[in-house]
Amino acid sequence: MNYVWSFMMIAAFVCAVINGRLPETVEAMMNGAKESVFTLLSFAGVMCFWTGILKIGEGAGLMKAAERVFSPVIRLLFPKAGKRARELMTMNISANLLGMGNAATPMGVKAMAELDKENKKPERPSRDMCMFTILNTSSLTLFPSTVIALRAAAGSAAPQEIIFPIWCASVIPLLIGILLVRIFIRE
Repeated sequence: MNYVWSFMMIAAFVCAVINGRLPETVEAMMNGAKESVFTLLSFAGVMCFWTGILKIGEGAGLMKAAERVFSPVIRLLFPKAGKRARELMTMNISANLLGMGNAATPMGVKAMAELDKENKKPERPSRDMCMFTILNTSSLTLFPSTVIALRAAAGSAAPQEIIFPIWCASVIPLLIGILLVRIFIRE
């Protein structure tokens, strides 16, 4: 991939020199770098905020309450998962439902490690591990707060108008993924 990016950058500079547009190309490059730093800082702020909210919620017992609410669904989807794995998966799924993006990742990694400890056949992933991968990858989002924040930082007039398309884009693959895991992964 580094070769592809290097080729594209070199080709852009060669074309800029040939067309006599090197100053405009350099200016566009600098503006792009400035915008990328601004976007990164906006995103980092949102991620830090949600990570802190998750830590506060975990300390306040909100995650245990969320586990009680989601318990029937979690037990149905992950029948062999242990208590700690279910708690971590609930925290990850809750963070994804609220659109916390990368703030959900630490709980997802811990949940997968816990599921791996419980896996009786370490040479291949368990059904619960596959199901969790599907849930985490589809990332069902009720309120895509990170994407809305990024759109607002980019100057969108209506950053929240993407909610319905995001629901469609996450629910459909989620249902298909759950169905495929149920059909193809046997233990």
